[in-house]
Amino acid sequence: MHPKVLRDELTAAAEWVCQYLGQLPEAPVSRPMPGHQRARLRDAPLDRTGGELRQILDFVREEIAPFPTGNGHPAFFAWINSPPAPAGLIAELLASAINATCGMGENALMDLERGTVRTLADLAGLPTTAGGVLTSGGSMANLLALATARTWFLTRRGSGDGPAYDRDHARLTLYYNAQAHMSVAKAAACIGIPTHRLRPIPSDAHHRLDPAALRAAVTADQAAGFLPFCTVTTLGTTATGAVDPLEPVTALCRSTGMWHHADGAWGGLGAMVPALAHLYQGVADVDSMTVDPHKTLSVPVGCGALLVTDPEHLHTAFAHRASYLTPGEPDTLPWLSHSTIELTRPGTRALALWATLHHLGRDGVTALLQHYLTLADRLRDKITASPRLEVVAGGPWPVACFRLTDTTATGPEADTLHTRIAHHVQTAGRAYLATVTVDDRTVLRACLCNYRTRESDLDLLLREVLEAADSDRAELSDAPTGDHPSAAAGRPVRMDGAV
Repeated sequence: MHPKVLRDELTAAAEWVCQYLGQLPEAPVSRPMPGHQRARLRDAPLDRTGGELRQILDFVREEIAPFPTGNGHPAFFAWINSPPAPAGLIAELLASAINATCGMGENALMDLERGTVRTLADLAGLPTTAGGVLTSGGSMANLLALATARTWFLTRRGSGDGPAYDRDHARLTLYYNAQAHMSVAKAAACIGIPTHRLRPIPSDAHHRLDPAALRAAVTADQAAGFLPFCTVTTLGTTATGAVDPLEPVTALCRSTGMWHHADGAWGGLGAMVPALAHLYQGVADVDSMTVDPHKTLSVPVGCGALLVTDPEHLHTAFAHRASYLTPGEPDTLPWLSHSTIELTRPGTRALALWATLHHLGRDGVTALLQHYLTLADRLRDKITASPRLEVVAGGPWPVACFRLTDTTATGPEADTLHTRIAHHVQTAGRAYLATVTVDDRTVLRACLCNYRTRESDLDLLLREVLEAADSDRAELSDAPTGDHPSAAAGRPVRMDGAV
């Protein structure tokens, strides 16, 4: 390939990216994708002869970009999916060109990852001994955390690799807030902890894990011959943004020999915000923490992190040797593959995270988080001020769960009503929010994690919700007895995974 061809196509791609991002606020949040187009992407055959580089941009512009998730738009409030930070976009392109693997061997991006992870741990309030590894996201970080906790626990018991290991593994029990992210239970299944040894602990009136209920569950399991090995707290629950109490959970873990993992995929950096700092007392004493830079920091998707107070625990759990993979020098640092299950790992995560942090600075990180919190406060205030809406839950992390009040619908009928309203808003394309189950009720949920979102976008969202409610009422009054006219159009995806 002639260098000029590559330069011209990269220039065209860069110009299109700038145009695309600049036009996002005026575009629909999302668009339904026609069935024939979906089928074409799934079933397209590969031509015998290759195509031109310019066709890549044409393909993205015509086939991919018109049908986004919507998370780049400032009026997207459905899930904790951020738009890409400009610094991260540039860094990913540069790292892809270098194309170094951050699992084996030694290269600059490996050391950059070590340093950037250390910076992230410092921002999270962990001690200076802390380290860790970047992951594809919170789900992978939680999986690594539970696997590390299991190895740590069984090693301390001296279970070995034989029958004693099998007997002890068959008694391991895991505890977590009933409001925890679904990835916690999924990770437990991946390391061989079946459902009947998972203990979702009831939450209090503020949707935080109840330490007294946790202690009672652990005590009962110990008496029954089970082995409590780990408790997972959540720093910013997905549904309501609650922060579990850290200090009493750590105290219980220390007294019973358990590992304490904090899932801070969303709210792991809350100690940096003065208004939230009191909720993070004791954060330095957890054994591990999940943080997702692609959530609160807007690093492009695919950048999570597992942080541990003692990185050696990761090496114990994941270090494996092979004759074809040996460090070149006796004093070489452990390869990052010894801290995770991945051997081939992209360097894009490290450079994109470093670039985003470098662009923001410590004060910029705090200001970004405060921006989200301030918007959430304003949204909850606007909901409270509306005679037709009511805040059901939300906070301290930037989320508002709310419901319609000017309706006679109750029980399952009210659940269906809020599902329909969310569907109306989504299909209209001017804003986007989801539903969630709170206290066994289906309500509307809006979260704030877009640095482009402004107060005018909050007004737009509530306007869309009320217009959707009016439209629903009109459709219902005009429809014949039977199914609601919008029922066949499908239902929005809910935060709890239901449809």
